[in-house]
Amino acid sequence: MSEEEAASRLARYGRNIVREPRSRALHQIIFGTLREPMFLLLLAAAALYLTIGDLAEGLFLTAGAMLSLGLVIFQDARSERALKALNALAEPQARVIRNGVTRSVPSGELVPGDIVLLGEGGRIPADSVLVDGDALEVDESALTGESSPSTKKPAGAQLLSDELQPPGEAETSSLFAATLIVRGQGVARIVRTGTSTEVGRIGVELGEAVEEPTLVQRDVRRLVGIIGVLAVGFCLAVALVYGLLRGDWLAGALSGLTLAISLVPEEFPMVLTIFMALGSLRLARHNVLVRRSAVIETLGATTLLCVDKTGTITENRMALRSVWRSGQRFELSGGRPAGADPVLRAAQMASALRPHDPMDLAVHNACSERPAGSPLRSYPLRPDFLAFVQVWPTAGGGVLYAAKGAHEALVPLCDEEKGDGAEAAAHELGSEGMRVLAVATAQFADDPQLEPAAIRYRLEGLLGFGDPVRSDVPQALAEAQRAGVSVAMITGDFPATALASARAAGISTTGGVVTGADLAKAADVPVEARIFARIMPGQKLALVQAFRQAGHVTAMTGDGINDAPALAAADIGIAMGRRGTDVAREAADLILLDDRFASIVRGIALGRRIFANLRRAMTYITAVHIPVAGLALIPILVGLPPMLFPMHLVLLELLIDPLCSIVFEGERSESGAMLRSPRRRDERLFGRRELMLAIVQGTVVLASVFAFYAWLNASNVGEQIARAGAFVALVTGHLSLALAESSSLGQPLLARGRAVFWAIVAGAVLLVTASLTVPFLLEVLRFAMPPLSILAMSMFIGLVSGGWSVVLRSRPIH
Repeated sequence: MSEEEAASRLARYGRNIVREPRSRALHQIIFGTLREPMFLLLLAAAALYLTIGDLAEGLFLTAGAMLSLGLVIFQDARSERALKALNALAEPQARVIRNGVTRSVPSGELVPGDIVLLGEGGRIPADSVLVDGDALEVDESALTGESSPSTKKPAGAQLLSDELQPPGEAETSSLFAATLIVRGQGVARIVRTGTSTEVGRIGVELGEAVEEPTLVQRDVRRLVGIIGVLAVGFCLAVALVYGLLRGDWLAGALSGLTLAISLVPEEFPMVLTIFMALGSLRLARHNVLVRRSAVIETLGATTLLCVDKTGTITENRMALRSVWRSGQRFELSGGRPAGADPVLRAAQMASALRPHDPMDLAVHNACSERPAGSPLRSYPLRPDFLAFVQVWPTAGGGVLYAAKGAHEALVPLCDEEKGDGAEAAAHELGSEGMRVLAVATAQFADDPQLEPAAIRYRLEGLLGFGDPVRSDVPQALAEAQRAGVSVAMITGDFPATALASARAAGISTTGGVVTGADLAKAADVPVEARIFARIMPGQKLALVQAFRQAGHVTAMTGDGINDAPALAAADIGIAMGRRGTDVAREAADLILLDDRFASIVRGIALGRRIFANLRRAMTYITAVHIPVAGLALIPILVGLPPMLFPMHLVLLELLIDPLCSIVFEGERSESGAMLRSPRRRDERLFGRRELMLAIVQGTVVLASVFAFYAWLNASNVGEQIARAGAFVALVTGHLSLALAESSSLGQPLLARGRAVFWAIVAGAVLLVTASLTVPFLLEVLRFAMPPLSILAMSMFIGLVSGGWSVVLRSRPIH
């Protein structure tokens, strides 16, 4: 199909999706914000002012509430845009033939008539007909409830038919969207897409389960709930005290509302949402796609990375370098020696006709022409027999079994005279860092229909594939080790090959190599080892469990169907985005878009940055609410004129919201972030240390501003001048406290990354200047313009009371 025809059909049939990813539309964001306690309290205060006839103050509060609403909507919409970008990155890909060329497209863009290539471990993207390839084993339990897979065979004469048999029936060519290919590979023609598919018609929603709230989300919700109840209690208490002591119940109600507004920390859930959404997008820009936001909380605490060798440590760029046959070794760097031809021809017959595997591609590239015809059948690798076997017809009705796989699996099944020296040759090739495969054949006059493991073969020879270590791995691995993160290499390769690759990458080899056979015999997993070879996929789960029991926060990479249990069991499951199966991606927390080890290390660094910045934002929010609540309550209790009214809190909210979300989220990492050991597994985002720091910071600002306010009132400068001077000190204290928290990162004050902070400072200066000079605002806010000496004192007190804590946290940055 041409791209033009595909575009035309996409417009006609619609996208190949059963349901759009969940997201919030603008009206949903607005209605959700309107239900927030903070907004409802502001509206209540505005209604009270309008009721008592103070039109200016009521309208000011209403306008302030609308501005606050607009700011929240802007930030929520920003988070939604980030989530939509992540959904686009996470959309499954399909390999399709268009314009005669194989390419990957989002599965949502597939149309009826498309020809797609299917492989083991992938989900079928649409209802289709199997037209070529192996007999597939397909798990259709999502549609039928049957746990045993169904066998699907190429259509043959039914090639042009669009009729599909019902799901669950074996020996048909009908394939259905959302079902899983357990074994085999093939070519299919799409018949139905989107809501027309079987899964679309019955309304099954795969992958749409609601995520459980994370530990941090639960903590924040509980904290907001507790403070919300306290706010209501204080509101009622202040109203009663004010009314009983001063006899002014209306002023008491206003004071109670002011205190409630000052106490409600509505920024907590907003900041958490923004940090998680934008943090996920930052990780995606570094080729680490987050599937579950909870992993961001864990990423920076990783202590052990369990990674595959091929494609992660190495380039997965297989080049056939050496061939061993009957005691002779042939190097292929300068051409194809004639003595290597029998081995190469047999290896080609034991390789997929339409190769995707890098070693199959390397074998085909080394041969001058492809074999004629097609194999009768194929036997994929199994855990108990690590070899791929294809059966070819020969003249006179006979067959040829061509096998290619691990030499430990094939050499014992071969004639002794042909296998003599093979073991030593395999060790020699492996010690040079090559991946070693054996090639063997068996010929029969008729087709015995034997299982491959029950046949006596003739050993044709050994193949040595070169797969160099990625150039960026040694540096990234050294960075991980400096950060206190150990690296274990877990591979199915030959031990000598694994050891050579580990040395080249810089992985510790002091514990030697532990093989799958060693694990099977051992009573306990040797968790101190860092190189594991000839590991079966099922053994990865045992390794993950042992590492976690030993106290490690473990990240595990995987790409195959059998890797899914280990990925799900790890603290952080990482699936390969390029070569990974759909099953592995669905089981994982992260998807590595470029399959590079360096991206994992960058992800850990970003995880530490996100966690540290979120912790600072939470500390700042807690700290700034202490002086606000205290200044709303204490003057009333000691008989001073009220300092803060709801309209003042609206102005403060317009500063606090962008400071705690935009400024803190954008802060860079500390220079020492990747030079320290990972944090403890049980370390809370907002623990006792952070709470005590916030209390101290907030109490210093509260004490300083209240003392200044009391002194101004005692100096008889007038209630309005005292209120204005103290408010300027409070705003300056908030800004300097935010600067102190972020200055702990050591970033220069005028660095480019501080542009947003200084923009907010400029806005605050304009806002405060207007409130002290515009007659309408002076009246509404109950201010009077203070003398310059009082303004200078206000700013000095604010700078010192908020900025002193920088000495507690100051550290250099990159």
